[in-house]
Amino acid sequence: MTSKSPSPPRACALVGPFAAGKTSLLEAMLFACGATGRQGRIKDGTTTGDASPEARARLMSVEPNIAGAEYLGEKWTFIDCPGSVEFQQDSYNALMVADVAVVVCEPDPARAVMVAPVLKFLDEHKVPHLLFVNKIDAAGTRLKETLEALQAVSDRPLVMREIPIREGDSVTGYIDLVSERAYTYRPGQPSAVIKIPDALKGEESAARQEMLEHLADFDDHLMEELLEDIQPPADEVYADLGKDLAGDLIVPVFFGSAENDGGIHRLLKALRHDAPGPAATAARLGIKADGAPLATVFKTVHAAHTGKLSFSRVWRGEFADNQSLEAGRIGGLYLMTGGTPAKVAKVGMGDVCAFGRLDSVSTGQAIGAADAGMAGWPAPLPPLFAFALEAEKKGDDVKLTGAIAKLAEEDPSLSLDHGEFGEQVLRGQGEIHLQVAIERLKSRFNMGVVTRKPTVPYKETIRKSTSVHGRHKKQSGGHGQFGDIHIDIAPLPRGSGFKFVDKIVGGVVPRQYIPSVEEGVADFLRQGPFGFPVVDLQVTLTSGSYHAVDSSDMAFKTAARIAMSEGMPQCEPVLLEPILAVEISVPAEFTAKAQRIVSGRRGQILGYDAKAGWQGWDTVSAYLPQAEMDDLIVELRSLTMGVGTFSWTFDHLQEISGRVADKVVEQRKEVLANA
Repeated sequence: MTSKSPSPPRACALVGPFAAGKTSLLEAMLFACGATGRQGRIKDGTTTGDASPEARARLMSVEPNIAGAEYLGEKWTFIDCPGSVEFQQDSYNALMVADVAVVVCEPDPARAVMVAPVLKFLDEHKVPHLLFVNKIDAAGTRLKETLEALQAVSDRPLVMREIPIREGDSVTGYIDLVSERAYTYRPGQPSAVIKIPDALKGEESAARQEMLEHLADFDDHLMEELLEDIQPPADEVYADLGKDLAGDLIVPVFFGSAENDGGIHRLLKALRHDAPGPAATAARLGIKADGAPLATVFKTVHAAHTGKLSFSRVWRGEFADNQSLEAGRIGGLYLMTGGTPAKVAKVGMGDVCAFGRLDSVSTGQAIGAADAGMAGWPAPLPPLFAFALEAEKKGDDVKLTGAIAKLAEEDPSLSLDHGEFGEQVLRGQGEIHLQVAIERLKSRFNMGVVTRKPTVPYKETIRKSTSVHGRHKKQSGGHGQFGDIHIDIAPLPRGSGFKFVDKIVGGVVPRQYIPSVEEGVADFLRQGPFGFPVVDLQVTLTSGSYHAVDSSDMAFKTAARIAMSEGMPQCEPVLLEPILAVEISVPAEFTAKAQRIVSGRRGQILGYDAKAGWQGWDTVSAYLPQAEMDDLIVELRSLTMGVGTFSWTFDHLQEISGRVADKVVEQRKEVLANA
């Protein structure tokens, strides 16, 4: 292989399913680069990343771990992304600024489907990526079957770069398919060259030919060489590998053991020689090469001592500490040395850095130049789980809203909205996602909260019409109160809402009091006989009377409430529950399970079809009561190895009766009694 001129600083994201070993791989890579003095272990709590209390408590990443290192004289930033699907917003944002991604997976064909969502994202955004099959030293590994299963979920061809050398059940080294050299693992140092075992020469030759044929699909000259039985020079093969990787045409495959330092130097060397640099990444994202200094924020953190930090990738030019920008003055510049922030005077092209105190800049936005044109930044993921919450201390509602706004700025897949019953509803990607947010409210902002299930926005309506008389008369010395009306109450078609009709003639109710009648009716409809808002009915004011002295707006408003209170029970009130249109996305082998989930939640299956653009996936369409959506994502993920998901929109209101309705009304009465 020819020598390679040094590259500008590059960024590599480590992604993959939960428990695949990404954080262990980060530790191994940092140790191999000499950035750390020893390899950290998750079980010992000595890792560079996952240092937050929330991550330590769960033995899992709950935010990106960013660490800088040098390998063979070149600078790298490694971004270890959370494996849990509940924190994938951070992963997607980090992938957008990475030059290359290493997809980490286990050598278990049954778990290959867990890699499908991230592979789909990488291909949709044309992010160059390679596969690292971790834990290859585990007993009973089935590398060939694993690769077949992984190819079934990858739109791009998987290209083996090496084959394993085994001694019994252990993998002790590998044969590089380009250089055709064999190596044995030496923990703590680079692998040593050994002779290719005779028993593997045939397997190596076949695997190398398969690799070359994959590359020839994108190189006519290489195809001609193969057809003429000419062995291409190694430099040509390396050039094709780098070009095809950068174009997201192939997915090179490596293997090893992060825990036991197997294959780590091989992976680092492949990244060094094949991964594109920041200029190619900027071009992929539609960022011009020329112009004023430009960086893109991919992660925001509100730190206790430094204030707001905007973790960013620099695409062009230089930034200096204290520099004045349109977004404000830079209040500190930091590079990650190992996993520790180190303050620096300036940063340049390719650097992954943190800008301090640029309060007006959000995740996904540009710093510096106005021509921020970055193509396809991921939209915030739609919410799948929710808690209603309130501050433990009364009067802290404003403080709570501000604290959650900061957390949502850090993670755009978190959101806060106000429910129909005055609740503050925190929405996110799952139960753990929201639990972590609540723990951060306490640890960072000293905000204790009480949580509960959000109130389902039931409604009420009527089935029958009636006419009713409402009179309010009160004499208490001086001016009294007098309001007298006759109204008709009638049902309307579903979705019509509330309609008020004035049919007063002859001035029996003066014009100035008619709006008060409507206001009184509307006030009553906010909480009907069952305790929920009343919809889909028409109230017609037909007649009434007044007193020249004692009538008032308040008197007619009260008369309207009296009339509605007497009339509604005569109209056969009925409870309505919100029904959502839900689309559940799962691998085809889980379609039947998804349908059983719908049926078990009082849902109506509308059908299923192949998911557009997702080979081997289905979409199940259904109607589901909103009351049954509370833990849907939890059950769906547990039955689909974590990859099932859904989207939803409100569709219609539907009558419910019997035990379900009785239970809802009883619970609502308890809530109102305790309010």
